[in-house]
Amino acid sequence: MSASFFFYDLETSGINAHASRIMQFAGRRTDLELNPIGEPVNVLIRLTEDVLPDPDAILITGITPQQTIAEGYTEAEFLRMFTNEIATQGTIFLGFNTVRFDDEFMRCLHYRNFYDPYEWQWREDRSRWDLLDVVRMTRALRPEGIQWPVDVHGKPTNRLELLTGLNKLDHAHAHDALSDVDATIAVARMIRNKQTKLFDYLLSIRDKRKVADLVEGGKPFVYTSGKYAGEYEKTTVVMPVCPHPKKQGMFVFDLRYDPLYYKDATPEQLAESWKWKKDSEEPRLPVKSLQFNRCPAVAPLGVLDEASQKRLKLDMKEIHQHEAALRRMPDLEAKLFKAWEILDKPSQTSLVATDKDIDECMYDGFFDNGDKQAMSVVRAARPEELGELNLHFKDQRLSTLLPLYKARNYPKLLTGEEREAWEQFCARRLLDGGQHSKMARFFARLQELAAREHLTTHQEYLLEELKLYAESIMPASADM
Repeated sequence: MSASFFFYDLETSGINAHASRIMQFAGRRTDLELNPIGEPVNVLIRLTEDVLPDPDAILITGITPQQTIAEGYTEAEFLRMFTNEIATQGTIFLGFNTVRFDDEFMRCLHYRNFYDPYEWQWREDRSRWDLLDVVRMTRALRPEGIQWPVDVHGKPTNRLELLTGLNKLDHAHAHDALSDVDATIAVARMIRNKQTKLFDYLLSIRDKRKVADLVEGGKPFVYTSGKYAGEYEKTTVVMPVCPHPKKQGMFVFDLRYDPLYYKDATPEQLAESWKWKKDSEEPRLPVKSLQFNRCPAVAPLGVLDEASQKRLKLDMKEIHQHEAALRRMPDLEAKLFKAWEILDKPSQTSLVATDKDIDECMYDGFFDNGDKQAMSVVRAARPEELGELNLHFKDQRLSTLLPLYKARNYPKLLTGEEREAWEQFCARRLLDGGQHSKMARFFARLQELAAREHLTTHQEYLLEELKLYAESIMPASADM
């Protein structure tokens, strides 16, 4: 089967991929020339009664929990459809900021429902891409022929609805998943038509091995990332310093800055400088982690023509001086590694000390082949058989997830004992913490939003629906 794009977008109950849920999934397949193939997909996915949506998210999307329950697929039903009809051989999954947001939700969805969290994006010649960094690099290096938006303060912005509006591309309903998909395809067509060579290059280098070949070459290269300043169009020239200790990637140094400033710094001083500090004007260590498998927008130094250098405020003489200075600092790699260890230690401590929710344990390890076989047995089982499978998982996470899988997807088939255990689980999840519980914070936020001036009739309706939904799933032990 030939390769094809599948553009997709999600509307979710919040921004935390582990704790929140997908409420709408929409997508459209195209060929590599960006011509539509078949009909679009646009479905809702049911919210389960252990999840309270973020009221702010619902005011943006307009999708109520009641809608998802009335019209939506269960997660298990959706994933069967997704696996059989969407994740076909050669599919390139992409969207607007999908690598950092939507893909994470999809991995968590697969994990909760006894699928490998990653295989949907790499088996059978499947892969992923992301148009957001394509847009950013096009604006930085080859902006001709496209109108580029700025925000109300006159600063560059690449928000999808502003990009489509300024370039007169159809985008009738921002934050509706299918409308956002069609808008993303329109932007992709525009860039491909106006800057074909750059579009095709970034498509070709999305593979992590090709990224690694460029980054590990030991030479400076162009790197576009949302972490870099908007005044430089999110783009700079970087130099690889050393491999990342845990991830498939590299620490890179931004050559806009003089590395000699850090020549005599201790690992402790480097770590302090590396920390992100809100509203701080102190210079931050210009080192960033570049992950090979996240489709970074990288390119050889040769793409920087004179116009690009001027636009990005790059003094190439200074860049090469900084490169030479960095090469004369062989001890930086060891000090940087120690600085990273200092910063990583607090997070390791907190994970050990915290009793993590099972939904947040996806990254605690890969499932082996034996467990993957058992997972396929769970997916193939009839719902009424789930409590009697007698499977022996090596990974304890799967044993914990199994009763939740049945309760979330087949609540009407729970036995009396299973129903009692499920209700206790929901009560703990929603009520633990007293006045700081999820339920308490949910109602407090509803009150704050309801007290706002100039609410529309539709917003008032959404807030009332959220109140009714929360009351409907309120555990019996609640005293609100």
